[in-house]
Amino acid sequence: MFSCPIQIRMSDLDPYNHVNNGSQCNYFDMGRSRFFEHAFQAEIDWLSFKYVLVHVDLDFKMPVHFHDDIACESAILEVGNSSFKMIQRLVDQKTGLVKTECHAVVVYFDRVANKSERIPDFDRNMLEKHKIL
Repeated sequence: MFSCPIQIRMSDLDPYNHVNNGSQCNYFDMGRSRFFEHAFQAEIDWLSFKYVLVHVDLDFKMPVHFHDDIACESAILEVGNSSFKMIQRLVDQKTGLVKTECHAVVVYFDRVANKSERIPDFDRNMLEKHKIL
């Protein structure tokens, strides 16, 4: 799995002193962004990037606290014709405990035609290299 560190900010905390759910969604967005740059071996131009997040679900297994040493791990589960499924986890680097798990579906999308397209072979090969299971 690809892993990137996550910096927890004071503004991420809720009244219970846990990282709130919305902030955790942002952590997964950051992890996904870093994953794309790693997988495609290039800095992403977000104005022309053709992948769009179309589904996400999260399982909050344990609270994330301010002093937790969190990393976002990301990998591919399945590559289809025009989409792929990802798994992501917020993991405490000190304990190895999975705090939150995310499943996402990302689609290769033509913004002009407003429809999905087949994932190009080059991209497919790069994504397949990061497939687990």
